[in-house]
Amino acid sequence: MLGINIGVDLGTAQVLVYVEGKGIVLSEPTAVAYNTESGKLIAIGKKAYRMLEKNPSSIRVVLPMREGVISDFSATRHIVGYFVQKICGNMIFKPNLLVCLPATVTGLEKRTLLDLAISSGAGKACLIEETLAAALGAGIDIDRPAGSMVVDIGGGTTDIAVITLGNIAISKSVRIGGAAFDESIIRYLRNERALLIGRKTAEKIKNKIGCAHLNCNKRTLSIKGKDYLTGMPKEIDVNSEEIYLSIRENLEQICDGIMSVLESTPPELAGDVMENGIVLTGGGALLRGIDHLIASKTGVKTYIAEDPLTCVVRGMGRALKDYKYLERCGYYYKTAEEIKGYKELG
Repeated sequence: MLGINIGVDLGTAQVLVYVEGKGIVLSEPTAVAYNTESGKLIAIGKKAYRMLEKNPSSIRVVLPMREGVISDFSATRHIVGYFVQKICGNMIFKPNLLVCLPATVTGLEKRTLLDLAISSGAGKACLIEETLAAALGAGIDIDRPAGSMVVDIGGGTTDIAVITLGNIAISKSVRIGGAAFDESIIRYLRNERALLIGRKTAEKIKNKIGCAHLNCNKRTLSIKGKDYLTGMPKEIDVNSEEIYLSIRENLEQICDGIMSVLESTPPELAGDVMENGIVLTGGGALLRGIDHLIASKTGVKTYIAEDPLTCVVRGMGRALKDYKYLERCGYYYKTAEEIKGYKELG
C-alpha cells in the first residue's frame, strides 16, 4: 500500500501513536482545549491536560473519549488530525491508519471510528480490537490452535477476550477502568473524609498508594484539597486501605466480567486458559496486587505483561508490518468511498 502505516491507540486517557519503522513516536493525554468565546483550538495533548481543572471560564478543556468510545467527535478528530499532520507533514500520499476499538462495540461506533480516521487525513483506515492488539504486544502467539485470555484494563473500559487461531473466540467489555477508579476515590474522600479533590489528585493517589486488596503493604500519602463543609483549603493523610475500600466495587465488577467470560468459554479453550494463565495489559494492570486479586477470584494464574501501558500500540506495530496478516484475521483497510457504502462490520 502507498503511504506510511500508522497505528493509533485512541484511549480514554492517553493517545499512543506507532509509525511503522520508527516505533512509538507519540504518547499524549486525550485532551483538547478551546477558547470558550471564539471556539478556537488552543492546545492539544499535554498542554491541554495541564489546564484541566485549573482553567478560567474563557478556556474549555474537553476529554473527548468516555468509556472507550467517542463522546465528542469534533474534538477527537482535532486530536487525531493534529498528530497525523505532525507525523506526515507534506507527504504526497495519505497515511494508512490502523485504529483500535473496544472488544464489544456497535456497528455505528465502528463506522464512527472509520469516519474519524478518514476525516483526520488518512487515505485508508482499518480497525482492530484492543484485546487482539494487546495479545500481540504481550508476545502471545495468537495464531496457534490454543486459547489465550487477555484482560486489557484501560482508562474507560476493561476488555476481556479469549483468543485462538488469530481471532477472538469470546469477549466482553466492562465499562470500568482507570477513570472509574478515580471517580470512586473522589466520591469516597468527599463522603468519608469531607475532602474535595479533582481528577488529577485522584489519579495521583491511585498511582502512588492504590491497592487491589487489603493485604498489600500499607502506604500513606498526604494530599491537599478543599474542605467539603467549610470550603477552606485542607490537607489530610490517606492510606492504601482506604483507597482499596473506595475502589472495591469497581474491582469486583472487573472480576465478575472475567468470570463471566470464563463461564462462557468452550471446555477445550478453558483448559488452555487454565494452563497458559490470564495476561493483564493496560494502565490498570499497574494497580498493586490486581494480578493476585484476579488469580484468587478465578483460580487461574495471572500475569502482568511487560510494559502493560504500551502493549496495545506495540501489538498494532506488529500488525502494521504485514497488512496481509490483518486480512487473514478478517481486518481490511477501507477508503472513504468504501466506508460511505458500508453498513455494518462483523
